[in-house]
Amino acid sequence: MKGIILHGGHGTRLRPLTHTGPKQLLPIANKPMSEYCLESLRDAGITDIVIIIGGIGSNKVEEYYGDGKDFGVKLSYIQQDSPKGIAHAVRLCKTFVGKEKFVVFLGDNIIQKNIHEYADDFKNSNNDASILLCEVDNPSQFGIAEIENEKIVKLVEKPKTPKTNLAVTGIYFLTPIIFDLIDILKPSWRNEYEIVDALQMLLDANKKIRYYVITDFWKDTGTPGDILQANKIILEKMETYFNGTKEEDVTIQGNVMIGEGTIIKNHSKIIGPVIIGKNCLIDDNVYIGPNTSIGDNSEISTCHIENSIIMSNCKINCNVKIKHSIIASHSKISKHNNEQDEKIFLLGEGTKITL
Repeated sequence: MKGIILHGGHGTRLRPLTHTGPKQLLPIANKPMSEYCLESLRDAGITDIVIIIGGIGSNKVEEYYGDGKDFGVKLSYIQQDSPKGIAHAVRLCKTFVGKEKFVVFLGDNIIQKNIHEYADDFKNSNNDASILLCEVDNPSQFGIAEIENEKIVKLVEKPKTPKTNLAVTGIYFLTPIIFDLIDILKPSWRNEYEIVDALQMLLDANKKIRYYVITDFWKDTGTPGDILQANKIILEKMETYFNGTKEEDVTIQGNVMIGEGTIIKNHSKIIGPVIIGKNCLIDDNVYIGPNTSIGDNSEISTCHIENSIIMSNCKINCNVKIKHSIIASHSKISKHNNEQDEKIFLLGEGTKITL
């Protein structure tokens, strides 16, 4: 069985974070979100994988993953000239797939459950497709499945008045028959070729589509709030480690992960779940609160941070409470007065702010 990771799109809801690169490389718990997808495929025994790239900074994907050897997989790449929908991206993989069954994984989807059992079931079945469903609070934002007598009877992409709250997650188990249907697919009202429409055509042709309803954490990380929530959930489930150094008067509580070369200085307080990368400096009197990720080579001074993602190579030196924020790499925040206030930031790569 082969794997496909979709790594394209413009990520418009995440701007300015996506002005310089694809959203799927944005880190969650100090790891690109698409790496979780790759690991999920690899752990299910799927190691021959193609990544569909396109859009701003798509070269960064190849630079990060390379040939896949460092990740325990074999990787190749296909360029999608413009974001014409999931089905269009899948069609680009026809030669790669050949006659094998395959799995499509949207690169901005985070799932905590191992997909090994679903992959094995599909591999050993005569089903033409298999999909994972999950109950959501905002079904009009997703492809939705309608179920009767334990069978899927209809699939609708982003219905205005959804009849169920069972969303189609971004993980699809497919066979090459899907390519024939994509070839006759018409663009949707969004002018995209929808994979949900192709799956509906499978149903209309009386083909077999199996479904599973997952209850473990699944997130389509399309907005800053989604990313922060995924960061929180993943941090909560990580195993504590401390590979840095700390001075005597430092408080560390809860689930905290500290990378090599990181120094925690006096009177600082870290309340987990928190991850701090390699070669960081956490200066005197810093408070880092729950659900926070800080990337490699960052310097944090004076401030109070919680429920936030600070990416690599950032410098923050300001007497400010930073909450619910995402600050991209190589950003710098400084402040010239000592009056403390509270801020929410959404900063693109290389941003420099003086308060």
